[in-house]
Amino acid sequence: MKTFAAAALIAVSTLTMAAGKPEVSNPKKVVVNLSTADLAIDHYIAVMTAGQSAGVEQLFTADFSQKVQASEDKTNSRSEIVSFLKKQEGEQLNCKTSTTIVQESVDYMIAKVILQFENFTKTDLVTLVNDGGNWKVSQSINSYK
Repeated sequence: MKTFAAAALIAVSTLTMAAGKPEVSNPKKVVVNLSTADLAIDHYIAVMTAGQSAGVEQLFTADFSQKVQASEDKTNSRSEIVSFLKKQEGEQLNCKTSTTIVQESVDYMIAKVILQFENFTKTDLVTLVNDGGNWKVSQSINSYK
């Protein structure tokens, strides 16, 4: 009798899974268009402030680092930032953003991104590089006021 119950449970589980969403080979593996520096900085801001996690792996160079200048300076690695941003999926920050291009050339761009919160301001100096036709963030330096 136990064998029959187990077989019935497996059959019901299989039918339930089949009736669910269609399987996608890797739903998290979304390719984001980063063919221009402007597209890359816009995506960076969306990832940092609007909880977007699609394409987060392709947004950062392999040697990316984030430096946070605060009472105790801290440096975050690429893997730490990617992991953090994936956990923040869907979380929207309550801030206003503005972006100024500090310097731009064919292969790199430095942008100043200001996030204005109710009680403080975060300034993020972002360096982007053209990595084989795709723009990626190579460095981020954060300071707070």
